[in-house]
Amino acid sequence: MVRKFPLERVRNIGVIAHIDAGKTTTTERMLFYTQKIRRMGEVHDGAATMDWMDQERERGITITAAATTCFWDDHQINVIDTPGHIDFTAEVQRSLRVLDGGVVIFDAVAGVEPQSETVWRQADRFNVPRICFINKMDRLGADFDRTVQMIVDRLKAQPVPIQMPVGAESEFAGIIDLIEMRAVTYLDDLGAEVRETAVIPSDCAQEAERLRRNLVERVAETNTELTEKFIMEEEIVAEELRAALRQATVRGELVPVLCGSALKNKGVQPLLDAVVDYLPSPLDVPPMMGIDPKTKAPVECPSDPKAPFAALAFKIVTDPYVGRLAYLRVYSGTINSGANTYNATKGKKERAGRLLQMHANQREEIDSLTAGDIGAVLGLKNTFTGDTLSDPGRQVVLETIRFPEPVISVAVEPKTKADQDKMADALRKLAEEDPTFQVRVDETTGQTLISGMGELHLEVLVTRMIREFSVTVKVGRPQVAYRETITRPGRARGRFVRQTGGHGQYGDVVLEVEPLSKGMGFQFESRIRGGAIPLEYIPAVERGTRGCLDSGVLAGYPMVDLKVTLVDGSYHDVDSSEMAFKVAASMALKEAVQKATPVLLEPVVELEVVAPEEFIGDVVGELSSRRGSIESME
Repeated sequence: MVRKFPLERVRNIGVIAHIDAGKTTTTERMLFYTQKIRRMGEVHDGAATMDWMDQERERGITITAAATTCFWDDHQINVIDTPGHIDFTAEVQRSLRVLDGGVVIFDAVAGVEPQSETVWRQADRFNVPRICFINKMDRLGADFDRTVQMIVDRLKAQPVPIQMPVGAESEFAGIIDLIEMRAVTYLDDLGAEVRETAVIPSDCAQEAERLRRNLVERVAETNTELTEKFIMEEEIVAEELRAALRQATVRGELVPVLCGSALKNKGVQPLLDAVVDYLPSPLDVPPMMGIDPKTKAPVECPSDPKAPFAALAFKIVTDPYVGRLAYLRVYSGTINSGANTYNATKGKKERAGRLLQMHANQREEIDSLTAGDIGAVLGLKNTFTGDTLSDPGRQVVLETIRFPEPVISVAVEPKTKADQDKMADALRKLAEEDPTFQVRVDETTGQTLISGMGELHLEVLVTRMIREFSVTVKVGRPQVAYRETITRPGRARGRFVRQTGGHGQYGDVVLEVEPLSKGMGFQFESRIRGGAIPLEYIPAVERGTRGCLDSGVLAGYPMVDLKVTLVDGSYHDVDSSEMAFKVAASMALKEAVQKATPVLLEPVVELEVVAPEEFIGDVVGELSSRRGSIESME
C-alpha cells in the first residue's frame, strides 16, 4: 500500500486516562467523525469497536490496547486506545513507548484520579507531548476550572485552556474556542448540527476574555517573537498563536486543554482538530537512538523511509485464525512483506510474512510499512515484546520496554490429564503476549504458579485460558509474591565429593554473601587468584548460585538483592567437573544465606481510596486491619 500522506501529516497518538474517564467512548466518536465506522457503539452496551474482546464487552472495561488508523483534515491518525485499570498498566507502558503524542482524558467530576497520575508519569518518562480533554461536562458536579487546577496541583503540569465550556451539567450546550474567539453550540444529539458564531454568550464573555488573555500571555512566554509583540501590545493573530502553541506542546512546555462530552457527542471534532494542530508528527520528535550490538556505538534512526530499516516490536498477540502477530512501530526505513530482517536483540535472522494494518481485531493486508507507521507482521518466530528488528546490513538495538514486577500469584492446575499439555501451551502463549504475566513451577510443592499485576489481571487471563484455549483449570487461592533477602554478610564452604567405581565427582568452593541495596538484584564476582579453581569451572559456580535464587531458605520464595563472591576452593585433576562445582556452589550458597540472617520481603503498594464520607470510618478500619498505614486524608 502506497502511503497516502507525507510524514509531516501523520500523527501517532494514544488515548490514556484513569478507568471510566471515557477513553473508549471518545475513541469511538473519533472513528465515527473520521468515517472509519458508520455507527457508534456504546461501551455500556458492549458494542464499542475498540473493545473487541468478549471479556471487554462483558465487563465494560478495556483490557488490551487496540490500534486503528483514521483520517481527518487531510491527515492520517494512528490511534491506540489503552486500558485505564491499574492491573493492565503494562498495556499503557508499551503503547506510550512507541507513540509520538497522547490525548489524556479527565472526568470533569472526579478530576485527576490515581491512575491519571500513573499514566501521566509514564508519559513523562517517554517524553510524550500531550493534550488534555476534560470529558463528561454534562454530568452532575462537572467543574472545568477545578479539574484544570488539579492538573497543576497533582501533576505539576502547565495546562493552558484553549476552550471553555458554555454551561455545565445539564446546561452544557457547547464550547468557546479561545484561539478564534467563537462560540460553538450543538443543536442535535449526534453532534453533527453545529452553530458557530463570533458572538460570545453574554454570561460567558468576561470569563472568555480573561482566559484568552491568559492563553496569549502563556503562549507568548514560550516564543521570542510573540513576547516582543505582547510587550508592544500588538495584536497576535490565531495562526501565530497556533504555531507557537504547537511548538510549546511538542517541547513539553505547555499542555493545551479542551473540554466536551464524548457520550453526548459534543467537543470531539475540535479534539480531532487539536490532534492535527498541536500533537507532533514523527518528524517533529527527536530521531530514535539505538546502539550497535557489536561496537556499542550510538546509532541514529531518522524518520526517513529511505534510511536503513529499524522497528520495535511492542506487542505480541496470538490470533486463533492467523497465528502469532507482532505489532511494530517502524522508526526508520521500510519493510516489505516477505522481506528478510534481523532481530538485533536476539541476534537471529527473521523473515517477515504478511504485513497488516490493524483496526481493533480486524486486519487489512498491506504491501509495506514505512517510517512512522504502526502495523502488525505475521511469521516472526523469535521476536517478543521489546525486541528490535533491523536491516541485516546495519544492525541496531533500540531501548527495550521495562515492565513492573508482578505483585500477586495464584496456583493453577489442570482438571484432567488431557488438559495438562494444553495448559502448558496456553500459559506459554499468554506469557508471550503479556510481559507482566509470569509462570513458574514451585519446586517444593510442584504447583504451577501464575503471577500478575492484580486479581482482575489473573482472573481475565484464567478466563482467556478457558475460553480461547479450551483448557479447564482449577485455581488456588491468591498468594502474595514475597521475596527473600539477607541482612548481613555470611560465608560458607560447599564440598561435593562422590566416589564411584570409575570417575568420581569433586567440587569444593568457598562463597561469601553480602546484602545489596534495594532493587539491585543479584551480582556475582570471582576473587580466585593463583588457580585454586581452574577458570573453566567459574561459570559453573555462577550458574549453581543463580539456580538457587529461585527458592530461598526461609519459605522457598525467590532471593533478591544479594552479592555472591567466590573467594576460595579446590579441585581434583581427574574427578572435578562443571556439574560437581555447580552442586558445590548451590550447597555453599544455601549455607551462607542461612548464616546471613535471611528475611522475608513483602510487596508494598501505594493505594488511593475514593469513598463517600459516611463510609470513611469503615474504610480506614478495613485498611488498618490489613496493616495499612494511612498517610493522608482529604
